[in-house]
Amino acid sequence: MITREQIPTVLDHPVHDASGAKIGDARHVFFDDVTGEPEWVSVRTGLFGTSESFVPIHDAAVVEDHLEVPYAKDQVKDAPNVDIDAGGHLSEQEEERLYQYYGINWDAAWQDAPSGTGRAAGTTGTTDDAMTRSEEEMHVGVERREAGRARLRKYVVTEEQQYTVPVRHEEVRVEREPISDTNRDRAMTGQDITEAEHDVTLYEEQPVVETRAVPKERVRLTTEEVEEEETVTGEVRKERIETEGTDEQGDQRRRR
Repeated sequence: MITREQIPTVLDHPVHDASGAKIGDARHVFFDDVTGEPEWVSVRTGLFGTSESFVPIHDAAVVEDHLEVPYAKDQVKDAPNVDIDAGGHLSEQEEERLYQYYGINWDAAWQDAPSGTGRAAGTTGTTDDAMTRSEEEMHVGVERREAGRARLRKYVVTEEQQYTVPVRHEEVRVEREPISDTNRDRAMTGQDITEAEHDVTLYEEQPVVETRAVPKERVRLTTEEVEEEETVTGEVRKERIETEGTDEQGDQRRRR
């Protein structure tokens, strides 16, 4: 159990469950009207702390900069909603409902209290003639979530390419050489009249296509953070205090 002196170190500080997971932040501490000991703590839970759950503080402990309670995070977040009267008290019925939810023996807890006393708990601070005015404050934060995925995928496409290359080929050309003194000896070699054949091999060039894989570039995916502004809208509640029978300076109004 925490002491009254530890209350300032609990309010607006984190509340963790039995496994060390953060449940939320402590908003109010409620005291037993008779014993004056801390009885309950309300914890802001949910997105941006928009919900408030009650958890018993009897077996809680202050550890470094946070409060640890012997209950699981989901159990605290799913605790029943209870009503608090204008004086900041839990009714006996509401407190009994919370005891049942957390598995605490209501009869045993009632018998532990002095005879004839109630078990309602008051808000933090001593009871006096002043009224506390509270306001809700909107705390806007950001949460990181997955927005999408990017993937590199390599595939093969086929396209046509045209190149013009010069090619050469051989053609037959008939050359006739008149008999002269310079070639007469070669011309008279062999038989006078006979049949003969002479072959000439012709050559030509043809284009040849060959493909080779050549590295061109390397591609990778990287991420960078881009900051932009978004406007969020929420509702907050504020308490207003009106006076009756007095003016704003507190002087009693005269009846006419």
